[in-house]
Amino acid sequence: MVDRLKIAVLFGGRSGEHEVSLASARSVMSALDPAKYEIIQVGITRQGAWIVGADVLAALQSEAFEGTQPVALFPDPTRRGLWDIENLEESARLHLFSRVDVVFPVLHGTFGEDGTLQGLLELADVPYVGCGALASAVAMDKVLFKDVCKAHKLPMAAYVGVSRRRWEHEPQAVLDEIERELTYPLFTKPANLGSSVGISKCRGRSDLLEGLHEAARYDRRILVEKAVPAAREIEVSVLGNEAPSASVPGEVIPSREFYDYAAKYLDEGARASQLLIPAPISAALTEQVRELAVRAYRAIDGAGMARADFLLDGESGALYLNELNTIPGFTKISMYPKLWEATGIPYSQLLSWLIDLALDRHGENRRSERVYRPTA
Repeated sequence: MVDRLKIAVLFGGRSGEHEVSLASARSVMSALDPAKYEIIQVGITRQGAWIVGADVLAALQSEAFEGTQPVALFPDPTRRGLWDIENLEESARLHLFSRVDVVFPVLHGTFGEDGTLQGLLELADVPYVGCGALASAVAMDKVLFKDVCKAHKLPMAAYVGVSRRRWEHEPQAVLDEIERELTYPLFTKPANLGSSVGISKCRGRSDLLEGLHEAARYDRRILVEKAVPAAREIEVSVLGNEAPSASVPGEVIPSREFYDYAAKYLDEGARASQLLIPAPISAALTEQVRELAVRAYRAIDGAGMARADFLLDGESGALYLNELNTIPGFTKISMYPKLWEATGIPYSQLLSWLIDLALDRHGENRRSERVYRPTA
């Protein structure tokens, strides 16, 4: 009998998207093939503690941690796996809780999707699902991502990046610069956050003041960008390492003026946002969206998966790349898996492919020599 791969599914985390992560993780764990994989639930509390137990999802939801135990993953490839640290202060001995074959991060936002976790896993030499540290960090920072895509001549809406410190110390200069470079209406966003947390639509200076203040609550970098007129949101899923492919595109019909947190996760029933799959766009536009998604993915050295989000100008028909999400929502009704399902890859098979891609990427990375001995 072949041993099942031990898959550590990480969820929760120190992020404003903590609850979204729990919903995604529940779907992922319910769909992983138990004949192929042994699942290890690894929850990360809002304070950053790593815990394991029989039902870590329930523990994180209730914030009642009786019956769980703390573990750690060390940045030391000679000690691969999860280590029991329950009595670390009283004992100098560490105990291996479980080996880990692949980590499946289902962590949205800060300290999970931004390259920090990926850097730890690289140091630990553990295969993991999704983009590497570089691609994760670039995609997470909306200002840097737009700078990279602009250099690759990908279509972007006009934007300005602002630091929180500069906004706090030079508010008048910042406002003047934004109004000189852009015209209303505008959107203000924390540069390093997702799920539409901290986003505001600004129709004038008073709105802009409030929007910058709101975005600065969540990040030290702020993106201000020109609103696309009568925007339609078109999304496409990307899958692969060296030879990525794109799914059929879909369209989001938000339940509110724009696709904010409430429209994504809170509105239900008749008020819920709609997902149109495939998107009702022309064949030519469909191919353009898919091609641009793959180009953006390659521009940041993407691996495993990402969801590319576009804005289609409802007046001019111009198409703009908005962002790449390297750990997109992963419930069974989330856009990323639903787009692949419409393309011919069911949810459980998609998860298996992502794990295979993680092992492939890890194997490719290990081909690189880490020792250099110059010859005379």
